[in-house]
Amino acid sequence: MATPNIVWTRIDERLLHGQIRITWGKHSEANLILVANDEAAEGPNAAFMQAGMKASAGGEYAVRFFTIQKTIDVIHKASPQQKIFILCNNPTDVARLVEGGVPIKHCNIGNMHFHEGKTQLTKTVSVDEKDLDAFRRMVNAGVTCTIQNTPDAQEIDIKQYL
Repeated sequence: MATPNIVWTRIDERLLHGQIRITWGKHSEANLILVANDEAAEGPNAAFMQAGMKASAGGEYAVRFFTIQKTIDVIHKASPQQKIFILCNNPTDVARLVEGGVPIKHCNIGNMHFHEGKTQLTKTVSVDEKDLDAFRRMVNAGVTCTIQNTPDAQEIDIKQYL
């Protein structure tokens, strides 16, 4: 089983949008953006969601939409030439990937918007107990999780909030 060339993993509620293409895609030097999200891959609005996200990629990246389970099942079949940027919209999905054997070493935490029942940690990241549990699971598995909205912002280790 080959080790996939995962160059970046990010949590962003908005999934694939312009900031990902313009800042994080270039920063990571990825050539493939893998949106690992059940809803975007197979949900009732998947075609609509995918069309918008593919347009946001601007043709600069290959884009794939896989469920969490499909990502776990096929990630080790990736070509070494693929520089994979995994994009999820919540920490529970990233924790599921890690627990499923996807070799994620670092998780960049971007936009997790404030909603009822969430606590704001930083300007762009709000969490609830389910989110914190997922981060604990990742950290316990050896994954470094840092809040950083843009590449030029200072990283904040999630451990200080756990």
